[in-house]
Amino acid sequence: MAHVRLAVLSAAAAATLALTACGGSSEAADEPAAASTVSIEHAQGTTEVPVDPETVFTFDLGALDTLDALGVDVAGVPQGTLPEQLSAYEGGDTTNIGSMKEPDFEAIAAAAPDLIIISGRVADSYGELSEIAPTIDLSVDATDPIASFTGHTESLGRIFGAEDEVAERLDALDTRIAETKEAAASAGDGLILLTSAGEVTAYGTGSRFGLIHDVLGVEPAAAVKNEGTHGEAVSFEYIAEVNPAHLFVIDRDAAVGEAGAAGSAVLDNELVNGTDAAKNDAITYLDSASWYLIGYGLNNLDAMVSAVDEAVAA
Repeated sequence: MAHVRLAVLSAAAAATLALTACGGSSEAADEPAAASTVSIEHAQGTTEVPVDPETVFTFDLGALDTLDALGVDVAGVPQGTLPEQLSAYEGGDTTNIGSMKEPDFEAIAAAAPDLIIISGRVADSYGELSEIAPTIDLSVDATDPIASFTGHTESLGRIFGAEDEVAERLDALDTRIAETKEAAASAGDGLILLTSAGEVTAYGTGSRFGLIHDVLGVEPAAAVKNEGTHGEAVSFEYIAEVNPAHLFVIDRDAAVGEAGAAGSAVLDNELVNGTDAAKNDAITYLDSASWYLIGYGLNNLDAMVSAVDEAVAA
């Protein structure tokens, strides 16, 4: 009987050891596996996107600026009009995926990307691009740009495992915005102008450049009509009549590389020079590529806020 009892105890001990040895595997099996995709809400719906995708294409230069800030490799961008800030993506190993407004569907399909990012300029191609790879539309809502930009940036943080860095950068940006808004409160009113081919267009609240008024708190000098991404065509007489304390000027020709008189030359006339903005050296020529081409990106938005802050704090 003693031998039988010993055999039973030995078998039990062996079973216990076996269970103990497998304990790590059992616990590991109980742990949830890391998700392979993440659900991203965007301007045209909700898309399941692979986590940390390897081959990323983007038509949105704001998203490119953000991904560059986060150290994410981007494999394909539209080339030919990339601003200096993003010139590292011109040529080399970067796939040319078309122009800012026209995707090269064949080149994109041949490269088999894991994620495509778009925005307004190619928004109409969402359906075709979605057939090639998961596609998200990160167009910024001009009526609430910071909330829209924040949501998009947090989504990119989720996709690429950079949530903490995104949160830190957004917190710092919120602080800069608050400081600029405080300075703008006593800086007088302002008018935003875009020059192109010698013509002048004004932009107001709720526009593609409405950040200056809606977020940074510069008082609008006039009620400007906005239609989509287009502003209101205005004359030099209009600018003189409005007589803003500040003028913020974006040169479209310089942004897209078209020949034409510089914005400063277009506005160098008696009517504009008679405004308070001109007399007080308060005409700010904004970085055209930054404002017209890139827009809302982590690095670029900080630069945009800084430019306005410098103008209103002077």
